Amino acid sequence: MKAVLAFLRNNLVASLSVTLAVLSLILCPAEAWWRAIDLRTLNLLFCLMFVVAGLRHCNLFRVTAQALLAGCTTSRALAHRLVWLTFFLSMVATNDVALIALVPFTLYLLGTLNLRHKAIGLIVLETCAANLGSMATPVGNPQNLFLYNAHTIPTADFFLAMVPITAMGAAFLFILIQCLRNEPIAGTFHHTQSLTHPRKVALYSALFVLCLLTVFRCFPQGVLFGIVLACALGFCHKALKEVDYGLLLTFTAFFIFSKNLGDIEACSRALQSLLEHHAQATATLASQALSNVPAAILLSPYTTDWRGLLWGTDIGGFGTPIASL
Repeated sequence: MKAVLAFLRNNLVASLSVTLAVLSLILCPAEAWWRAIDLRTLNLLFCLMFVVAGLRHCNLFRVTAQALLAGCTTSRALAHRLVWLTFFLSMVATNDVALIALVPFTLYLLGTLNLRHKAIGLIVLETCAANLGSMATPVGNPQNLFLYNAHTIPTADFFLAMVPITAMGAAFLFILIQCLRNEPIAGTFHHTQSLTHPRKVALYSALFVLCLLTVFRCFPQGVLFGIVLACALGFCHKALKEVDYGLLLTFTAFFIFSKNLGDIEACSRALQSLLEHHAQATATLASQALSNVPAAILLSPYTTDWRGLLWGTDIGGFGTPIASL
């Protein structure tokens, strides 16, 4: 019981989502509510998080970062490399993983170079870069993956919708970096990073390719889950422990809550009316209060305007501290 309470305290959004799901089951119980749970999305999220946690555990991200940062001679060049590394990493490893991997490395690096006074500005830019880069791909963030699956969005249409606004955001990000004060630095490292488990890097990389093939509907998701679970239970226990189960619980609970809410005719009509002409604005505002993942799950059943939901929840990830957790 103590472990459960500690988990809920450390996962406030998951706790809120579970509370809403339980209340909805009590106040407006729906028939066959379990059918609302999107197992494909949960499966893909689990597999992707497991693989990325394994690659992070093998120190791949820090090795890559150190290789790309070697030879920097100015603080602005350093900022460019760190921010764009975050930007592109978030496209394949998700925005939160990009930040978890690179923010501690950034703080360590700035401390080594006596540039800690630049930490706040640089980390804010990295956060923006993670949100912007993750917009561009279905696997960049959880709400993209969910909406891509829930609305069966054609892959070409997805990229046509998201790449232009990502490019515009990237241009603005470049201008912000150029506004940073430039200082000379000595880009050397006192501690050389190295891979901790080279063989596992190859395994995780192969699993990641299978994940991408499954996301793009080229590989059966049931087979992927079996392969990943076998690897996890066989010899990748540490990565299994690092999966964000709070996020999976949040998804599950909001699937149930959205289903029960939809069975209340007045609520269903109100949301449909609101989303009919204002899907993007509604998703953006909902993300400011709920964060973009719950907002996507809550609003998705009431509109077919997947572009409005994608743009709204992704752009809505900027703003308040909880807009994109």
